[in-house]
Amino acid sequence: MKKLLIVLAVLTTGLLACSKQGFLDQTTTTDLDENSVFSDSARSMDFLAQIYTGIGYSFTPSRFSGLAGLDASSDEAEGPLATGITTYSQFASGSISAFTISTDAWTAGYQNIRAVNQFLAHLSVIPFNEDLKQRTRGEAMFLRAWYYALMLKHYGGVPLVGDTVYNVNDNIKTSRNTYEECVNYILQQCDEAASYLSTSYSGLNYGRITKGACLALKAKVLLYAASPLYNGQGIADAEPLKSITGYPSFDINRWKLAADAAKAVIDLNQYQLYEDNNTKAGYGFYQLFQLRVNTEYILARMNGDNRDLEGLWRPPSRGGNSTSGAFPSQNLVDAFEMNNGLPITDPSSGYDAQHPYDNRDPRLDYTVSHNGSMIYKSLQSVLPIYTYDGEPNGDATGVGTPTGYYGNKMCNDLVVPDYIGSASQRCLPLIRYADVLLMYAEALNEYEGPTQDVYDAVQAIRKRAGLLPYELTPGLSQEQMRSVIRHERQVELAFEESRFWDVRRWKLAEQTEDQVLKGMKVTRNADGSFTYNVINVRDRSFRTPMYLWPLPYAETAKSAELLQNPGY
Repeated sequence: MKKLLIVLAVLTTGLLACSKQGFLDQTTTTDLDENSVFSDSARSMDFLAQIYTGIGYSFTPSRFSGLAGLDASSDEAEGPLATGITTYSQFASGSISAFTISTDAWTAGYQNIRAVNQFLAHLSVIPFNEDLKQRTRGEAMFLRAWYYALMLKHYGGVPLVGDTVYNVNDNIKTSRNTYEECVNYILQQCDEAASYLSTSYSGLNYGRITKGACLALKAKVLLYAASPLYNGQGIADAEPLKSITGYPSFDINRWKLAADAAKAVIDLNQYQLYEDNNTKAGYGFYQLFQLRVNTEYILARMNGDNRDLEGLWRPPSRGGNSTSGAFPSQNLVDAFEMNNGLPITDPSSGYDAQHPYDNRDPRLDYTVSHNGSMIYKSLQSVLPIYTYDGEPNGDATGVGTPTGYYGNKMCNDLVVPDYIGSASQRCLPLIRYADVLLMYAEALNEYEGPTQDVYDAVQAIRKRAGLLPYELTPGLSQEQMRSVIRHERQVELAFEESRFWDVRRWKLAEQTEDQVLKGMKVTRNADGSFTYNVINVRDRSFRTPMYLWPLPYAETAKSAELLQNPGY
């Protein structure tokens, strides 16, 4: 089949310029052919850097039409009203279709895999010294594994093309490999890549792939492979899709493999939680996202100084754009406990529905802006925002926000979106150490139950968050600990491309996604106090096929060998 399956982005005709700090600094190129790129060391490095630039496409909060991302495709948030069809609104309404869903996972995946194969095919002739050849080989192999891993969680098994560099007249492989084959290939790539790489880099090389990133990706892939959706409880009834979309049968030892892989990252002793409860409770949870270099990031999408999230998520009165970005849901807000570690549904927690944000888990204020949140209006003044009915600055529920909330995760307190002189060093955390600790706790709990190592990992997260007490109740059952870990993932990793995938791999999306998304309506009383009432924002719908993405119809239409996922 000609011109089939893969968008053949011939990257050798020119390198896209990028402007990112460090090894992703701007490059200036003209029209280049394959020989001129790979006969020059600087151009070859530019080529590899270009493959790096796409690693955060699935994470980005404005992924779909520049408006919102996977956060608005889950129960975390509501997306902005859009005039056209968007992937996030399709997930909310249950109308996902192979004809209209975003194709970026497929196209970005295979474009970049092809670029990696080009790089590796020419590596022997690139004028690098031997050490640099080995390091860049490891980076390229990781990047190939990374893009396959992203496709795997979107679609299940996909066609593995190995080292082949397909050209426009080649017969391209169209049959999907099994889930197990894809997992094994990714793990093999991670292991080999790790053997070429150091545990850390500094200076202009900070942000490059490390041994830790290889081990962390391996742990994440194994965690997903052990989870119910893929571990013998998939959505396909018969072969060959049963083996393509997951393992046909359950094996508890997959949890042990995931736990061992996460422990290997921990045992590197290279990473630690960024903790500061002295400045203010949970302040380390805020500060780590403002630092380009910190002790917690294992893999990040490097950026130059930017105001991206502030522009996307801040209220209109603070220079934000209410026509883009995801608006946190009441469902998410209610998941944050009180600062004493008790859920708000516990009668002894101290929760007051008419002062709903007082004495909450400090991570709430660092994740969500609400009525009364203090946000810079200019670099000289910090003022509260209000979302009550009739609020005059455009921030009110139903005016600036459909839910009564604005995003605050990773935003910088000192950055004003419409003030060009302010910017954050923020990079997007694709894998961080807190996630590894929670992966380890989850996998070990599923395999052995709530051992002391499980308690220690979860309590470290809660301690850094500023909860007092942060300790868990002794003697929890495996099921109770499972609930604790899932809760911690929901609040710790909110707006970090976690929730959408977690509820799917746990096979909980029928409960979390097929329900009414809630918001908060605020009324200002004559005496200046406020009354809070939970409102319905959207009645969301979920269908079983939505546990996986459909393959783009434009690809499956080209070959009967490329099987579509169940239900599409």
